[in-house]
Amino acid sequence: MQTNSLRWVFPFVALIVGVVGFMGINAIAQEPEKKEVIDTRPTVQVEPVAANDHQVIINSYGEVKPLENTLLSAQVSGEVLSWHPNFVAGGIVARGETLFTIEKDNYEAAVLVAEAELARAQAGLIEEQAQAQVAEDEAKRFPSKARTDLFLRKPQVLSAQASVKSAQAALKRAQRDLDNCDVTAPYDALVISRNIGVGQFVTMGSQVAELNNIETAEVIIPIAGFDSVFLPERIKGITATIIQKGLNSFTREGVIDRDLGIVDNATRMSSLVVRIEDPYGLKNIQPAIKFGSYVQVNFAGAMLNNIYRLPQALVNNQTVWVVNENQELEPRKVTVIREEGEYFYISSGLNADDKLVITLPEYPQKGMQVKIAGVATKPESSETSTSNTQQL
Repeated sequence: MQTNSLRWVFPFVALIVGVVGFMGINAIAQEPEKKEVIDTRPTVQVEPVAANDHQVIINSYGEVKPLENTLLSAQVSGEVLSWHPNFVAGGIVARGETLFTIEKDNYEAAVLVAEAELARAQAGLIEEQAQAQVAEDEAKRFPSKARTDLFLRKPQVLSAQASVKSAQAALKRAQRDLDNCDVTAPYDALVISRNIGVGQFVTMGSQVAELNNIETAEVIIPIAGFDSVFLPERIKGITATIIQKGLNSFTREGVIDRDLGIVDNATRMSSLVVRIEDPYGLKNIQPAIKFGSYVQVNFAGAMLNNIYRLPQALVNNQTVWVVNENQELEPRKVTVIREEGEYFYISSGLNADDKLVITLPEYPQKGMQVKIAGVATKPESSETSTSNTQQL
């Protein structure tokens, strides 16, 4: 009897359990009434761009050389009696200092002889002038009688005057030779070499030393074609910065002196000459730039107006990316007119206040919708932006 009761009850219990389970599962699986939308647009960082005026800085390199190099020669012959303590290789001598002295006895004697000849000529002139005065007085007493120039001693006076001038010239030459026994520095100089010693006999015209002018130095710097278009119209007098690199680096000022006026056949470059006053810092307390040093030279070129400066990393194949008003990526072709350091200078292709993308997505595409970092935006609904969102 009990077994029959259970047989009828069990199907009802199983049915109830099944209905309850189905309702529980259905309740768990039921979707929420509101769907959560996640914005999958890539995030980019942007910066506004603005055009500015830019002063072009032209950079080049060159070797420091003396303005003058002199192969010093003796102008008289004789024995070397002494030389200046600084008249050695590497020594520095001032303008006008006596470098060495040649024996003067013969030249002093020559001056005395020339002075005596001049005195004799002057005495002869005085005598002739007196005789000419006597002849003139006699001619006045007899005005009716014709007198020749020879009677009036005019040729004799002219001859005496010529003798005086000749004697004066001889004295001048003798004095010059005497003065040339003291050989002086033609300018503030660095002694490169000396080829004489005390007791050595030097002949006129023999080379005795080599000097470099240290009052002024020059640096010849090549200017490439892409820089030459940015040179100012007038370059003479433009201040240049001389940079000596290395362990003891320093800077000095120079001035552009001239354009050499030619284009090198091999490199197709033109060249400018920069002058440095007092390169060894003798008159002004400044670091010495030694001859032969390889230095960097910077100077101001032309002024560029309304130019955009962008890091080179943002410009690829003359193209940059911006975000337009629809928050879509847009490529822009730009015109790069100059490169300086890490930057490109662009003359066209951008507009003021364009939003320049500085962090691109991995695969940027024209028209790709993006989010701008730091700007709160409301995600678009799933009905209008299925390509950029997904539903849970």
